[in-house]
Amino acid sequence: MTADQIREFFTSQEAHWRSRDAEALARGHAPDGTLVSPIFRTVTGARAIAVSYTTLFDIFPDWNFKAEDLVIDGNRVAQPFTATATHRGEFMGLAGTGKGFTIQGVRLFTMRDGLIAHERRYYDFTGLLMQIGVLKGKPGY
Repeated sequence: MTADQIREFFTSQEAHWRSRDAEALARGHAPDGTLVSPIFRTVTGARAIAVSYTTLFDIFPDWNFKAEDLVIDGNRVAQPFTATATHRGEFMGLAGTGKGFTIQGVRLFTMRDGLIAHERRYYDFTGLLMQIGVLKGKPGY
């Protein structure tokens, strides 16, 4: 894929994030693709990846993903982001709290044949857990 094709691909993925379309997001992953995240650990295969997106939107139905500019190096892509949401569904054994949160992070991708072959998500998981009340502590700021 060219850098322009990669940008187009991620622009279409952003539209699927806005509509919270788990199936469309999963179609952007290779059938044997892998997703690694703090919430879902390692998920392999487009079907399982679709389930992870559906679960994410069940827990946080107002999930708002805001992507920043892509960093592209051949078939590798980095995408900084900010996400905001409200904890509504069961998460880590905790019923929905109604508490909102904001996190920042970066998603790292390896592209293959026009699809995501591998995705790794890094974000402030501890901050998310503190904001929804799973962990207690004082913020570092």
